[in-house]
Amino acid sequence: MRINESNKQRIHDVLISDLQRRIFKQYNERTNEFLQTDEDYDTTQTILYSNVTQCSTVQDINELLYTQYKDLFENDSQLALNNVFTLDGTLNYIFKLLR
Repeated sequence: MRINESNKQRIHDVLISDLQRRIFKQYNERTNEFLQTDEDYDTTQTILYSNVTQCSTVQDINELLYTQYKDLFENDSQLALNNVFTLDGTLNYIFKLLR
């Protein structure tokens, strides 16, 4: 499902914001072996922005979440119910962010 151009920026914004929040939480807890320094954190943020802005379909977002950011959702019991790593789950996750 292709994301309409008029909605793409808003979806990217809420997705980046949510993933940044999750990365920050993980960084503060130091549960990710790759996020040990401020420089690692900054690099991760840059990559996140680049990755998200390249998404133009729900499938792109689904693949991105599953391949790059799966670990950010491991302890989220609310999203586990919706299974964010299916197309339907990804779409419901996006809708939840847009509320």
